[in-house]
Amino acid sequence: MQSGPQTDLARMLATLQVDVRAGEYVFVSAARAQSLPLELAHASVVEDEGLTCVLRREDADARGLAYDFVAAWLSLRVHSALQAVGLTAAVSRVLAERGIACNVLAGFHHDHLLVPVDRREEAVRVLHGLRGEEPSPHA
Repeated sequence: MQSGPQTDLARMLATLQVDVRAGEYVFVSAARAQSLPLELAHASVVEDEGLTCVLRREDADARGLAYDFVAAWLSLRVHSALQAVGLTAAVSRVLAERGIACNVLAGFHHDHLLVPVDRREEAVRVLHGLRGEEPSPHA
């Protein structure tokens, strides 16, 4: 079994596992980093307009931070190389075909997806279908 990062798309899809992080997550943004609780961020991106952080919904609510998208956090348990081609495209395609929004975050070891919380289970079933299994028609 290959232990390092994988680049072969067929192998990545065949061995794809999806983990669901507990909780609900939201995107919050501020022009100044000092306005956000960075110690609570599960991810952050510096943009021209300011800093975007992904926080647990309960942490954003406790601080009165505005958001408009509540997500489930899915982690793709396949160690894809950062230069691997096609994994996020394949994942995005099957979710788009089902009308499931998908925000992708690339980590060093895994890719992560933020999908609508109310479609979490459906998204997991659809993604597992990439392993060569047909997703349930009711997914």
